[in-house]
Amino acid sequence: MKIREKDWRNDIFDVFKQLNITLVSHIPDAGHTPLIDLCEKDNEIDVVTLTTEEEGIGLSCGAWAGGRRSALLMQSSGVGNCINALALPNICKIPFLSIVSMRGEWGEFIPWQVPMGKGTPKVLEAMNVNVFRADKKEEVGLTVDAAAKFAFNTRSSSAVLLSQRMIGAKQFKNG
Repeated sequence: MKIREKDWRNDIFDVFKQLNITLVSHIPDAGHTPLIDLCEKDNEIDVVTLTTEEEGIGLSCGAWAGGRRSALLMQSSGVGNCINALALPNICKIPFLSIVSMRGEWGEFIPWQVPMGKGTPKVLEAMNVNVFRADKKEEVGLTVDAAAKFAFNTRSSSAVLLSQRMIGAKQFKNG
């Protein structure tokens, strides 16, 4: 029997299960891959791969209208694609939860990731999204739990920003 190694992605998964989040949408991202894998293995969670991040906002709003709770997983570079769509949950008072893996921070090697990495919190706040941040692995579960409960209890939008320092800077190898 293989023992599941416990890490901060398992903590997010545990929050999803405790809060009955049954739909998870995402754009493929290495930082979220272990969490996506956990969700895909669970028969009670539907996982939808998106072609663009803003589709996840509409999907989350539709899920809520159908009586389900959801979460959108994306990278900070995708937040800019969502600006207009973020008005939907805001105006309609639909709970919206996003988990955002940050780029453009710690050890970033792609210069074009930096501007959106710096702008992500401001963009989200400008669209009335409550921003929570996890910089350490041991605070991820509590932070996601607080952000999710805030969103669902107040019918508002919340995003948890996962520090690139915690996730680890991406590296590409030549050859």
